[in-house]
Amino acid sequence: MAKNAVFIAATGQNVGKTTICLGILAALKKRFNQVGFIKPVGQQHVTTENGTIVDKDAILFHEFFKLPLPYSDMSPVILPSNFTRDFLDGKISSQAIEQRICSAFERIENQSNYTVVEGTGHVGVGSIIHMNNAQVAARLGLDMILIGSGGLGSTYDELAQNIAICRANGVQVKGIILNKVLDEKRDMILEYFPKALKSWGIPLIGCVPYNRFLHTPTIKDFELLFDTTLIAGEQHRYRHFNRRRLVAGSLDSYKYDMLPNELIITPACREDIILANLDMHHKMMQEQETDFEGGIILTSRKPPSDSLIAKIKASNVPVLYAPLCSYDAMKMITHYTAKIRKEDISKVEQAIALVEENIDFDALCDNCYTRSSL
Repeated sequence: MAKNAVFIAATGQNVGKTTICLGILAALKKRFNQVGFIKPVGQQHVTTENGTIVDKDAILFHEFFKLPLPYSDMSPVILPSNFTRDFLDGKISSQAIEQRICSAFERIENQSNYTVVEGTGHVGVGSIIHMNNAQVAARLGLDMILIGSGGLGSTYDELAQNIAICRANGVQVKGIILNKVLDEKRDMILEYFPKALKSWGIPLIGCVPYNRFLHTPTIKDFELLFDTTLIAGEQHRYRHFNRRRLVAGSLDSYKYDMLPNELIITPACREDIILANLDMHHKMMQEQETDFEGGIILTSRKPPSDSLIAKIKASNVPVLYAPLCSYDAMKMITHYTAKIRKEDISKVEQAIALVEENIDFDALCDNCYTRSSL
């Protein structure tokens, strides 16, 4: 019997697979009484309070959707840094990995009217342990939905590689979802991509537009990036900023161009800049009862002075210190890709709304059979 489940994979990292899965699961919960989620093979993981190692996405889906499923089933296999070497040394067998995944999926599928299975990385990730996304989908007997970036030629080329791996493992690709499609290219993509897919006989079932907010980091992201904690403003950890700016010029120049909801990066020794920013926050709150909604990242090898830290702590402004030069900090920030976190409710909700509006769920669920309520 066909399964009410689908395997969601992507053509590469940072394509937006987790964002798409959030929207898909939210929409499916409106169609089915019980929806399950499993990430068979995880890489980025955290340790829960009881010591269980769990993939980050499994935690996000478990807590946001209040899924009544154990973490051990939602995240059955984790690949820590030494996992591959242990596998090649014969300490871990592919049969044991497969059994763990299949047993966890069976338990979740038996409790659910529909199950979303999220892959990791591109389709070929996991090949070295004989458990890439296509191999997992094949063992679970599932069709695959592939997510690609919102282009034409380069996206098609990436899909070609991933589809080849699927077909080599006997996995049917049920549909394509394009993500982060720019508004100015949307009409062209909708006209030409279905034509390009005809040679494969695969439909385009989603065209999700680019949304700047979903890719905007919070100050919490930068805490993690620089492995530090906020000096002040802890209640604003999930504040998003309209823009980021390196401030290293004159105080007059900075004051002339101060804007609300801006994250500034400046050396810790530039107390004139820092105090001007704190003063503006205080002024706006006192005179207009409005939060200036800014944030500050302090840089340089020399930490901020004790007197400056005291003034920062007396403010409500989210400020952190990164012990490296401003150039290196900006380089890290520029190359950083923000991920959706369970605490960032506004971002999760916007991701769900965006995906729900731009995917053909009738096509996604066209093979579903009727199951009694669970």
